[in-house]
Amino acid sequence: MGLELYLDLLSQPCRSIYIFARANNIPFELKAVELFKGSVLGGAAADTGGPGPSNSEGAGKASLLKKVPALKDGDFTLAECTAILLYLSRKYNTPDHWYPSDIRKRAQVDEYLSWHHANIRANAPKTMWIKVLIPLFTGQPLPSEKLQEVMEGLSTSLKQFEERFLQDKDFIIGSEISLADLVAVVELMQPVGVGCDIFEDRPRLMEWRRRVEEAVGKELFYQAHEMILNIKELSNIQIDPQLKEHLAPVLMKMLK
Repeated sequence: MGLELYLDLLSQPCRSIYIFARANNIPFELKAVELFKGSVLGGAAADTGGPGPSNSEGAGKASLLKKVPALKDGDFTLAECTAILLYLSRKYNTPDHWYPSDIRKRAQVDEYLSWHHANIRANAPKTMWIKVLIPLFTGQPLPSEKLQEVMEGLSTSLKQFEERFLQDKDFIIGSEISLADLVAVVELMQPVGVGCDIFEDRPRLMEWRRRVEEAVGKELFYQAHEMILNIKELSNIQIDPQLKEHLAPVLMKMLK
């Protein structure tokens, strides 16, 4: 059996894996997962979800944690975005710049990935929850103050990102793209998809994004982000009443 990747491209970690695999010509079978249903019905779960062909049961089998992204390579299964990215880079011997053999450059990638979760990732995804997903499931918009609070936290993280990690370099670890850049950029596209253009008025950040797009290929980049950049269409889908009842209180707690 070949490599199978269980992904939903509404999810930032899923997009990073999809882009990485495609950009490096790694052969895989895409198993699209319907996360809204899977998170309730005992299949796959993730930070974001969306409609599409359901492979939730398969994802549950591929990952003991019952979440996506998930990888199945023969009888071997793996969860967690960073672990999957590193597995793919090692198995398929991808170019060294993605996860450098140089110990100091590799440490810089590790440093960013460690910082990312408590900073960029702690705020950027909340914009989609506030503007689209929570109103979709609860039927009620959140106060504008909640979005402002999240954007202020994200602004602080972006300032740290530019000053500490990007500085005056083309990419986070220097002149070539790495896994750190890929993980960062997919996260920062989440606010863009819901109308919060965090690149506006940040020319250094915008230029970095442009370089990342070119490094992976613009066509691939926008293909992977097609769903998130058309996120408003999600507001028109019909949500099962039972699903709403189950998820609404959970989603509201997320932002308290």
